[in-house]
Amino acid sequence: MKVSIHRSIRWMPEGAYHRTLKAEAEVVEGDLEDLLWDLVIYRYVLQRVIDVLWDLDVVPEKSQIHQMFYNMLRGYGFRAHVARNIYSTAIALVESAKSNGGSKPVIRRLSARLDHQDAKVDLSNRIVRIILRDRWYILRISHRDEYIERFKGLKWKEVHIKYYNGKLYISIVFETRYAPYIPRGVVALDVNFRHIVSYDGSEVRRYRTRFIDALGKRARAEEIQRKYPKRWRYSEKILDRIRALHRKSRNIVVDWCRKFAKEIVLKAKKRGYAIALEDLEKLRESFNDKNSKIVWKLTLFAYRKLQESIMSKAIEYNVPIIFVDPRKTSSKCPRCRSKIRYIGRLGICHRCGFRADRDKIGAMNIWLKVLEGYAGVPGSPPRAPAMKSEARQSRGIRHEGMKKVIRSI
Repeated sequence: MKVSIHRSIRWMPEGAYHRTLKAEAEVVEGDLEDLLWDLVIYRYVLQRVIDVLWDLDVVPEKSQIHQMFYNMLRGYGFRAHVARNIYSTAIALVESAKSNGGSKPVIRRLSARLDHQDAKVDLSNRIVRIILRDRWYILRISHRDEYIERFKGLKWKEVHIKYYNGKLYISIVFETRYAPYIPRGVVALDVNFRHIVSYDGSEVRRYRTRFIDALGKRARAEEIQRKYPKRWRYSEKILDRIRALHRKSRNIVVDWCRKFAKEIVLKAKKRGYAIALEDLEKLRESFNDKNSKIVWKLTLFAYRKLQESIMSKAIEYNVPIIFVDPRKTSSKCPRCRSKIRYIGRLGICHRCGFRADRDKIGAMNIWLKVLEGYAGVPGSPPRAPAMKSEARQSRGIRHEGMKKVIRSI
């Protein structure tokens, strides 16, 4: 059976993806102070390269940038591959900032990116060897065994070192193969700032988010900035308080998204289901000017982190992910497809009498869009195999069964 895909849906393609091991680390061979000094010099030269590239009208080709900076970076004692990583990072940061209309990137944290030439990873012994300039350092990964076991057997690509708040952190990027299974059904997620509603064709479930808690911290930080419009930039005490609130806000979002992503992905895998999400790029277009700037920024950040967390866990467990165009998911009746009217958040269809809140309607319509996006047997799973003769004979039975499901909504 040939399955034609409607342009309103798309799925995350199988193939090579990256997973990252993140953990604290300690220096077991070498001097931590020497490593920090190397990171300080790394940050200094990276900022110098960014400053030069930012003042140019057009970012030169990589070969030209190599001629401009290679000898300078080697003069600071950096190895050849580290030097190339420095100006490659600078190019990426400058091009990204300019394409998004942002300001010049400013490097504040002590960090470095290394490849196979300048790092060696031994997960069995929890050891990572790195070199930036003229000396090797041996770092020991500090994390629980079950977490590290998930990455054994994978091919690593890069090592990132970061020193933050008096602690040394290490991130190791691994390459993994994403081979999603053929799903038996779909669980659709409608993301709201207060709740996330899931619908799998028969059951509606609600999950309370912590985005409002994060918004409260962000709002408090901006309130302090308004209270001290001139002082907050120069007072370390006020600035530390503002930074702490922003950090807490971000940590709340990231922590909750990771926990929810693991829960929903494991449930989908247990049932053999795919997960349907709203397409984030098209969802961004739906925000209007009525949203305050702070709510808009945090909402987009929270949605992006949630989607990234679900995708990351889906790659780990090979769970299929389907992206759905979010337009009109809250304006159509899931039962008769006519326009739905709202009284507050309660949606009422005057044609068939269907009633539900906005989030439930959104989740149902996302689920229906996945079904409507495939031709052939209604409800055919993504990448469905060719039908056998007995499947063709039962096509009418399946068709009537799916009609009953939709009528029962």
